[in-house]
Amino acid sequence: MEQQYDFVAIGDITIDAFIKLSKDDAKVTKDEKTGRKKLEMNFGEKLPYEDVTVVNAVGNSPNAAVSAHRLGLRAALVANLGHDRNGKDCLDALRAEGVDTDFVKVHEGKKTNYHYVLGYGAERTILIKHEEYPYMLPDFRTPPRFLYFSSIGENGVAFHHEIAAYLAAHSETKLAFQPGTFQIRLGVTELKDLYAVTHIFFCNKEEAQQILNTEEQSIPKLLKGISELGPKIPVITDGPNGAFALEGDTTWFMPMYPDPKEPVSRTGAGDAFASTFTSAIILGHDVRTALAWGPINSMSVVQYIGAQKGLLTREKIAEYLATAPADYVPKRVTG
Repeated sequence: MEQQYDFVAIGDITIDAFIKLSKDDAKVTKDEKTGRKKLEMNFGEKLPYEDVTVVNAVGNSPNAAVSAHRLGLRAALVANLGHDRNGKDCLDALRAEGVDTDFVKVHEGKKTNYHYVLGYGAERTILIKHEEYPYMLPDFRTPPRFLYFSSIGENGVAFHHEIAAYLAAHSETKLAFQPGTFQIRLGVTELKDLYAVTHIFFCNKEEAQQILNTEEQSIPKLLKGISELGPKIPVITDGPNGAFALEGDTTWFMPMYPDPKEPVSRTGAGDAFASTFTSAIILGHDVRTALAWGPINSMSVVQYIGAQKGLLTREKIAEYLATAPADYVPKRVTG
């Protein structure tokens, strides 16, 4: 019998090329009406950049699988790669991290996804292109304890329903769902079967407003709205303002763990939080403990370029908890 996996991440994998832009040749402007920021550079010119760093085998789900393994779980990845050098580099990187790659398919005639991350200070704008792969679940001879599902390409609509059907037929397997941009755009009606079988759900405040088609500012009310779609434990992050989770009728708030120094890159902070929260739950901890673990791994990740270098072990998280500020504790939200 196949040994049971604790954590099986499902989603696209890519290589990220981090291009550090010169602040002398790029700038960020803000639209006063919408509040949206724009990265601006002169058109038609050759612009110098400061540095480039290439990181293999990243993406929401690969990042989560690496995170879960470092936290002591048996982790695997369901993903697709092209039959090229980039694909081989991704497989080598995953195996070096201890992630099981038996469910990673290599496709002849396809290219491995490759993204460009334009870095301006600690923030980034990402140029993405998803190769169209055929999505399908592997034959799990032993149902995993948790599936962790995140961003896939736009040709994968039917795959969401396949996952929902698998979970409906295997109640022993739980789902953590961290939707990507395309999945949020699909809307709750299209994905109602997947929301209905979701155990832990992750998004940020702006995404929650988009999902619920509302301008509601109250995060406890947004959590309630998400829970009514089906997720048992909805979690909403609010950038530097902290994170919130709904457990039954109780809303918990957790502040962010203070950065030891100015962040290098915010890429991967959300993946680190969500995968760490999920891993804590799998390891038998309660929601309050999971909320305390998540921001610590996010804090560590943003101190490095790339979404995986700063991911921590359980022992390191325990060290940060032991030296945490006095107010770094989950608080019950009332009202």
